[in-house]
Amino acid sequence: MIAIPYLTALTTYFSYGLLFAFGQIRDFFRKFSDGWWSPNNLQGYAPICLGLEDFYIRRLYLRIQDCFGRPISSAPDAWFDVVERFSNDNNKTLKRTEKINRCLNLGSYNYLGFAAADEYCTPRVIESLKKYSSSTCSTRVDGGTTVLHNELEECVARFVGKPAAIVFGMGYVTNSAILPVLVGKGSLIISDSLNHNSIVNGARGSGATVRVFQHNTPSHLEEVLREQIAGGQPRTHRPWKKIVVIVEGIYSMEGELCKLPEIIAICKKYKAYTYLDEAHSIGAVGKTGRGVCELLGVDTADVDIMMGTFTKSFGSCGGYIAGSKELIQYLKYTCPAHLYATSISLPAAEQIISAIRVILGEDGSSRGAQKLARIRENSNFFRSELQKMGFEVLGDNDSPVMPIMLYNPAKIPAFSRECLKQNVAVVTVAFPATPLLLARARICISASHTREDLNKALEVISRVGDLVGIKYFPAEPKKLHQEERMKLE
Repeated sequence: MIAIPYLTALTTYFSYGLLFAFGQIRDFFRKFSDGWWSPNNLQGYAPICLGLEDFYIRRLYLRIQDCFGRPISSAPDAWFDVVERFSNDNNKTLKRTEKINRCLNLGSYNYLGFAAADEYCTPRVIESLKKYSSSTCSTRVDGGTTVLHNELEECVARFVGKPAAIVFGMGYVTNSAILPVLVGKGSLIISDSLNHNSIVNGARGSGATVRVFQHNTPSHLEEVLREQIAGGQPRTHRPWKKIVVIVEGIYSMEGELCKLPEIIAICKKYKAYTYLDEAHSIGAVGKTGRGVCELLGVDTADVDIMMGTFTKSFGSCGGYIAGSKELIQYLKYTCPAHLYATSISLPAAEQIISAIRVILGEDGSSRGAQKLARIRENSNFFRSELQKMGFEVLGDNDSPVMPIMLYNPAKIPAFSRECLKQNVAVVTVAFPATPLLLARARICISASHTREDLNKALEVISRVGDLVGIKYFPAEPKKLHQEERMKLE
């Protein structure tokens, strides 16, 4: 749990209260000025947008929408080109200009640097585009399976340490379409309280009973399991058909590593299946990039269903499910994302295969090992420096995701805009993606960042942090390097 400073929580609530109150007052006078008896232009239709959602968009989101959805005009490498925008109607609409700003990229999931041109991957992707075209224009069960798809599934299964795998063209769909196939009525899903929205939607659509345990708390998971096993299904109290516990390897909004060994031990004790989402951890952590199982010393045979995406560490798109051969065969017969969705693009598939080869050193070089060492060093260096400056930074060591807590709604646009002015592009996240009080800036570190890039980012973030007032802890005294001490002496 995040311990929010009392004064910060109070001022944050007060700020949201002011925004809500003044927004309601303005809406009242706008309605009054338009006339109480003005004709309804909906002509009998119900409003598409609900009242509170419409109010939130108009009175809160539109004020700061320039901080989100910023268009770029280059590859999302360590540095990228951000298109400048302006508004003539108080941010209701944004228009692009011809001006391009070269900014340091601290927002993309380009963990290993494969999103930009690569000496090994790019030529092979271009060749696959010439050979196969950009799309199969068909589903996997019709004319959409190629030898490259089969090679990709074999490559992924070998990489994550499972007998078989199935791939999909979209990472979000991998969770939301798979869960309704695996579990249904009479089954139980026990989900971490901070699991990704794709898991939440997949669980809701499955028809299974869903229970939640406190984020990353194995003891509470065991409590929930014992209670649910003892009570059985609602009304009938029959035993559950199956129980699936769903966790993430790295939680994307917190940057925390899953307590996987303890959770697996509990699942084994109560005969529950383990579903591990490694969207942000596969390829990014572990000695050879094989994710949290490798990092935490967990045997992949103890994880029943392994899910991951190719949109982060591999610089591509899509997702995968890896498990037993029987599980994968069953999914190929029943999963709608496999039966009815267009198969993953062939150049995207080749990018994944090539990236895995580089990571494993099968390209004949040591670049993969160097990338893995660099992202680990970059992440731990950046996190420790932010903490020394006095920022409240969430997450664990080795995680490339590091949220900086902002809390107050006024500090969300202030931090984002001030960083952009100094050519550092950051991602800010607020309600409803996070709880109301827990707005943050989410920093994502890449292996393509040099130490000079990181030092520049730290200088800018430190200046902006002082300006905006988000250093909630006292900064540590700066230690002089040996060369600096000699100069002073």
